[in-house]
Formats: sequence, structure tokens, C-alpha cells
Amino acid sequence: MIDLNADLGEGFGRWTLTDDEALLSVVTSANVACGFHAGDPSMMRRVCDLAAERGVRIGAQVSYRDLAGFGRRAMDVPPDELAAEVAYQIGALRVFAEAAGTAVTYVKPHGALYNRTVHDEEQARAVVAGVTLAGGSLPVLGLPGSRLLAAAADSGLAPAREAFADRAYTAQGTLVSRREPHAVVTDPDTVVRRAVRFAVEGGVEAIDGTHIAVTAQSLCVHGDTPGAARIAARVRAALEEAGVTVGAFA
Repeated sequence: MIDLNADLGEGFGRWTLTDDEALLSVVTSANVACGFHAGDPSMMRRVCDLAAERGVRIGAQVSYRDLAGFGRRAMDVPPDELAAEVAYQIGALRVFAEAAGTAVTYVKPHGALYNRTVHDEEQARAVVAGVTLAGGSLPVLGLPGSRLLAAAADSGLAPAREAFADRAYTAQGTLVSRREPHAVVTDPDTVVRRAVRFAVEGGVEAIDGTHIAVTAQSLCVHGDTPGAARIAARVRAALEEAGVTVGAFA
């Protein structure tokens, strides 16, 4: 069994990026932008309503306060401030989830914050402190072996391991920086093959050709990739054809 997640609600005002309605007919978990890298109250409410209607789990996709850079620029935020901002984002999304008759069931950092918390102990613990401050014992979705998941476990939160069907990996099991060539896998056939390999074999080919083991509970297909909904549908069909049950992890 594996969860299939995508980043949703990544727009602002009249500008939209993700095909939320189409993706919500395929994925089992929705990482909803909470207004710091993308998203606004109306968009958050709409995605929560749609997710509730379709039985899709809702996760708070928290990030650095970086609308202009889509949350993908490196930032140095003091730990106490970051914890407060993480809690703020979770709380905002929780209002709309509960109004839709459902709940926020997990937390996933976005972009630069996600990558920073792979290695940075202080920032990882600040994110976890923010989750705790927001109340409840929400699972934290992140990269296997990251400081983030270790900090979550240390604080009594459930660490959830994630793999990326459409991102290249280094031989060390981390994501290739988007500043590097071929960091994003755009060929749909390749994305589908990688997804099945993650779920069935528990691994993937790194950018240097070596095989790395990646055991994941959830598989991400980025919502801002061109044709993301069609790719996600193909991924889900291929997983089910391979005998993998697709279902929410939280």
C-alpha cells in the first residue's frame, strides 16, 4: 500500500497554477498551500471543500514566508519565529478543513524549507515545534533519513517517509537541487516507471546511475508540473495494475 500526494491550492487571487479539481480525483492526500508560498483564504477553502467531498486527506503544506519566490528561496528565519509561522499556517488551514467537515491530518514543509530541514537540525526542530504549538499530534511528512523526521520522532510525532516520482535523486538519497540540470523528471513514462519502482522495489536510480533504497509511505507527484493531473492518473493506474493498493497514510 502507498499514499499518493500532490501539492494543491498553489495560486493566489486570480492566478492559478494547479489543477486542483482534476488532481483531487486521483490523489489520496492533498498538500494544501497555506498562504506563505502560495494560496489565499478563498483558495484554501475551495480545496478543503473539494477534498472533503472526495474523501481526500488534507495536509498543511507549510513554508517560509516567500510568495514572490514560491517558497523556493533559501531564507534564515529565527527558530522561534519559524515555529510560530508554522503553527499559524496550520491553524489557518484547520479553520477551512473543519468548516468542510474534515480535518488537517498531517504537515509537510514546502520547497526551500523542506530541503533545509533535511540537514539543518535547528530548522527541523523549529518546524516540529510549530506543529506541536498548533495542537494535536499530526504526522510530519518528509524525506527518509532527514533531520525533520528524526525531530518529529523525538517529539512524539509520527514521521512519515516520502518519495518523489518526478524529482531526481543524488546517490546520498537527497533531492537534486532545482538549480541543477535534470532535477525535475518531466517525461510521463519515466515518472510512471519510477513510481512503480518506489512502491514495488523500494528504490530508485540516482542521477549518477546507482541504485538507492527509498522506503516510502507516500509518493508525491508535483501539482505544478505541466500535465500533472494526467501524469498522476497514469501513476495511480500503473500502481494498481502492479498490485499496489493506493490509500492515504494518515
